[in-house]
Amino acid sequence: MAKIANTLFGFAAGTAVGVGLGILFAQDKGENTRKKIKDSVRDTVDELKEQLESLTKNLRNKSSEIKGTLEERVDNLLSDTDYNSEDLIDLLEKKLASMKKAVKKQVIKQ
Repeated sequence: MAKIANTLFGFAAGTAVGVGLGILFAQDKGENTRKKIKDSVRDTVDELKEQLESLTKNLRNKSSEIKGTLEERVDNLLSDTDYNSEDLIDLLEKKLASMKKAVKKQVIKQ
């Protein structure tokens, strides 16, 4: 995320500086030069806003996808865990019953 923001900022700054220098070195009246700079800055700001909105929309969509996938995986994990824990409880109960029988046999023999 930070790399994308830095790239966008660098692109915008480079564009603004390039356009600004091009306008300043062009032969024109001061009033026209200021208007061109103002228009150039406005265009750059508008372009950055559009890119930021697009990036924000993409991030929201991606986070929604990830959230949905994560919720599904957690649900699957929990249902698998419930199933496995029930199997484990049944197995332990059977082992306990078997051990009780073995102990009773040993007690009766003595």
